[in-house]
Amino acid sequence: MFGLGTTELILILIIVVVLFGAKRLPQVGAGLAKGIKSFRSNISDDDKKDESSVDSADESVEKK
Repeated sequence: MFGLGTTELILILIIVVVLFGAKRLPQVGAGLAKGIKSFRSNISDDDKKDESSVDSADESVEKK
């Protein structure tokens, strides 16, 4: 995983706890999760729009 070992991951976790505080970590995690979920849903919506535009373009070509 990106060449990170156990020691590096523990060090990163300690830095995050120091920066944000233990009480605020659940809020930060929840906000991050909501952002990722929103990003994924927007990406999938864009893919569906692209597919529908390709399908409608194919139908218009077939009608001519």
